[in-house]
This record gives sequence, structure tokens and C-alpha cells, in this order.
Amino acid sequence: MKRKTILLIHIFFWLYIVNQSLFPLYIGKYEESYLVNNGYLKEVFITTILNILSFYAIYFSFPYLLKFRVKIFAILSGLVLLLVITAFRTPVEQLFWKILIGPDEKEMMINWINVWNNLRLVIIIGIYAVLIRYMIKSFESQKLRDELINQRQASELALLRSQVNPHFLFNTLNNIYSLVYKKSDEAPAAVMKLSSIMRYMFYDATTDKVPLEKEIEYLKSFIELQKLRIKNPDFVSLHIEGNAEGHSIAPMVLISFVENAFKHGSRKQQPGIIVRLSALTDRINFEVINYLKKTTLSHNEHESGIGLTNIRRRLELMYPDKHNLLISVDAETFRINLVILN
Repeated sequence: MKRKTILLIHIFFWLYIVNQSLFPLYIGKYEESYLVNNGYLKEVFITTILNILSFYAIYFSFPYLLKFRVKIFAILSGLVLLLVITAFRTPVEQLFWKILIGPDEKEMMINWINVWNNLRLVIIIGIYAVLIRYMIKSFESQKLRDELINQRQASELALLRSQVNPHFLFNTLNNIYSLVYKKSDEAPAAVMKLSSIMRYMFYDATTDKVPLEKEIEYLKSFIELQKLRIKNPDFVSLHIEGNAEGHSIAPMVLISFVENAFKHGSRKQQPGIIVRLSALTDRINFEVINYLKKTTLSHNEHESGIGLTNIRRRLELMYPDKHNLLISVDAETFRINLVILN
């Protein structure tokens, strides 16, 4: 917690204490004799000064009491501290009375009533001191925990990105290598799409959020490169609905599901992969459907791949309580449905 905030807490606390002390004046509940020579105000002043000394003696001693490993020692030390403050406060109070109000033999006598009254005030003000110290410490601890969580999440996101980016890049390079090896006329266009993809991955995708339009363009470029390799223009059905303008999204979130569909999907169906994206006012709906290969491992591979594991974790970090991911599998198809709330 900032020093300025801590200072304001202390200032407001003492304004509250002084206001409580002056409350009898507000409602007229005081003895007329107390107003002679400002006696009541002098008493408030003396009590406030002594309360301040008592408060900060306990306030700064409290952290040291917590360092005792044995609780009984901490309790006994706290009691001793209260007695020491009371023993100091009582004669100092009498001294203030003598200086500000004048000598009065009756008032100057230290009696048990004065001692018990000062002990009562020390206990009350000590409770305030402990509560305020504990409150400030709790806020500081919570802030530190939040900072550590944010740092950990940032590190984890960076690690997830470092795992995902090379995977996309190497797959795309392999596709272009295949086109070049075959001396295909489509190779130059593929290189341009690769350039667009790399620009997005290494520049745009370094931020926490990107405009949805850029993620869609990246998605289209990736699908076009994959279709060049498959040699089937109708293999992927892509439907974009709604207005993407004004929406933002975590970079490279959607592409993992499409890449997973290409990796594990069957190429015997037309279309083999169906991708739907709807940009609504308050949410983004994204759906990917692909037909499964006829192998005994396809279901498990589809659901337990590192790509889907990483994307689940990224969604948890980037959209806590603001997303819903459903994955369903039947005998022929694998379907994911992702909803991201704005």
C-alpha cells in the first residue's frame, strides 16, 4: 500500500477519534464548569496526545510481538507492554494537567481510578492500533499476492506462446517446401501468406489482445495455406457472421482448434472441416467441426493433444469466468464450441 494511502488512513482515524471526544459539545451534554478556561478542550487535547503516544507505541510494537514462535510469550509480552504504557501514561497525564490547568492538590493525586481509566484507554486505543496495523498489512499482502499471480500468469502465457508459435511456423514451412519442391505456381502466393502469418505471430500477437479482424485474417491465411497442401478447395467451409469491428481477442486462440482439426480430421468428407465464427454485441461464438479418421486412437488424440491443453490453459488465464468451451465427440465427428464474453 502506498505511503500516501497509509497516511490518509491515520489522518481519518484521528479525525474520527477527536470528533468522538468533542461529541458532548455538539449535543450540549457537558458540565458548565468544564467550559471555564476552556477546561473541556484542554482535557480533550491532553487525552488525544496521550492516545497518540499509546497508539503508536502499540502500533510499532505489534509486528515484533508476532515474531514470537510461542504464543504464550507473545500474549505475556503484550500484557507487559500495556502495563508499561499505562505506567508511563498516568504520571504524564498528571504533568499535563499541572502545566495546562494549574496545580490542584486534589487533581494531582494519582489514584487507582486514574490508573484504571488510563489502562482502559490504553486497551481501547491498542485494539484500534492492532486492527489498523492488521488491515494495512492484509492489503499489502493481498497486493503482493496479486502481483505474484499476475507475474506467474504472464510467465505462463509467454511459455504457452513459445510452445505454440514454432508449431504453427514449422507446419507452414513444411507446406511451402512441398509446393516449392513440386515447382507449383501457387508457391509465391503461399510465401506471401506465410509472410503475413509471421508478421502477425511475431509483431501483432505479442500483446494480450488484438482486434478480432486481425485474428480472422490470420485464420483465413492459415486455412488457405492448408488448402494448398490438401489440393481440395472445398475441404474447409468457413463462415464469418456479424460485425468484427470493435471486438478484441487474445491472439492465436482460435487457430489452435482449426489446426487440431487439420491434424486429426478425415479428408474423405466434403467438407471435412466446418468453421463458424459469429461476432455478436456481447460475445464471440466460435465453432469447429471435423470428421474423424477411422482409427482407434483418433478420439483420444483429438482430446489430449498438447495444442488443446495449452489453449484450455490460455483461456483460463485470459478469460476467467468469461468463456465457455464445450468439446463433444461422437462416432464420426469432433466438435468444439467456444463462447467468449465481452
